Amino acid sequence: QVQLVESGGGLVQPGGSLRLSCVVSGRTFSSYFMGWFRQAPGKEREFVAAISASDNIPKYTDSVKGRFTISTNNAKNTVYLELFSLKPEDTAVYYCAAATSYYEVVYHPDYWGQGTQVTVSS
Repeated sequence: QVQLVESGGGLVQPGGSLRLSCVVSGRTFSSYFMGWFRQAPGKEREFVAAISASDNIPKYTDSVKGRFTISTNNAKNTVYLELFSLKPEDTAVYYCAAATSYYEVVYHPDYWGQGTQVTVSS
C-alpha cells in the first residue's frame, strides 16, 4: 500500500515563503511521477506542479511559475514544494499525489496524501 504524508503548511504573511514536504512509502520512489495540487475554499482541486522522481523534469501551472519550485530527494523518498512570494490567493489545502506517468499524475493520480493547510494572510 502506497502512503503519502504531507507536512509544512501553516500561516504566512503575503510575500512570505513555505516549504511543503511529502514522504512516500510503499514502493520504489524513483518509479513515480509526483505532483502537488491545491484546493481553495469553494473551489475545485487544481493542479499546481509535477515532477518525475527519476529525471527531475518539473511542470507547473501558469499561476505559480517563477514562484513555486518542485523537487525531490530520492534518498529520503520525499517530494518538496517550495512556495515563494506567497499571495492571499495561494491560500488552500495542498495535496501531494503520485502516479506512474506524467499524464496520470496531472489528470488522474493514483494516490493522494491527506493535505496540508496553507494560509496567506496579514
